[in-house]
Amino acid sequence: MLTLLFSRLFSALVVMFGVVTLVFLLIHLVPGDPVQVMLGESATTTDQEALRQALGLDQPLLTQWFNYMTRLAHGDLGTSLTTKTPVNQLLWQRLPITILLAISGLSVAILIAFPLGSIAALYPNTMIDHSAMVFSLLGVSVPNFLAGPLLILLFSLTLEWLPVSGFESASSLVLPALTMGTALAAILARMVRATLLEVLNEDYIRTAKAKGLNKYNIIVHHALRNAALPLLTILGLQLGALLGGAVITETIFALPGIGLLTIEAIQQRDYPVVQACVLLISLTYVFVNMATDVIYAWLDPRVHYRAI
Repeated sequence: MLTLLFSRLFSALVVMFGVVTLVFLLIHLVPGDPVQVMLGESATTTDQEALRQALGLDQPLLTQWFNYMTRLAHGDLGTSLTTKTPVNQLLWQRLPITILLAISGLSVAILIAFPLGSIAALYPNTMIDHSAMVFSLLGVSVPNFLAGPLLILLFSLTLEWLPVSGFESASSLVLPALTMGTALAAILARMVRATLLEVLNEDYIRTAKAKGLNKYNIIVHHALRNAALPLLTILGLQLGALLGGAVITETIFALPGIGLLTIEAIQQRDYPVVQACVLLISLTYVFVNMATDVIYAWLDPRVHYRAI
């Protein structure tokens, strides 16, 4: 197990190094000058050059990259170019909202997908199965930037049940969680159905049926437990995808999380903040997938032996 853990950790560090380098290069190569954004177009050339030297933006790109990686190795993410606030502080202020949104979206997905996929697997090739798969197809086909405004139009503007945007109470997370959770639920429901259909044909399931167990006990106590490994993999991958989707969802609902901070930093060409936000999202994605691999190997020792 330790060999597998160190192997996954080394792979994660290599991926993170590549992500940090790639993001650094892309941010510095895209059109736009943060100095002009900060000073305005009316600023003189002398003022722009003075600020560029003060920020270290006049140095060669390789020197800027080396300085950034050195600071990053010491846990220093830099200072925002626009607000002059340490980036670490900005992330800690915005991170709780994104975590709450990801957990809420994942909870919605699980509450919808597992019952839906289980019912579809119990009644294959029936109207119930077809209806569940139609819902899955709609959930996958409708993107977040369309589902969000539709939910706002229905529940906020028409019914006036929930707030349109911002974060004032727990009710502010309902629509964003539905927006992210339904898309994930559609994918997860199809996986639950496919996995259960395979498991329900096993001999031990036939034995459980012969003993007189009802469908609920067979699904909950036998089928889902043995179908947990592939579903765990999908959940791990999709949890990382939720953080990426939070960029769009937080922008639609004006939630002050990491996603909205990323969009604001891109618009202002705030290099340190953009790099830190992308680094945080990538690190979380890599960590979740690494944890999924380790849990997978813990649940199924055969994975451990194959990895070695």
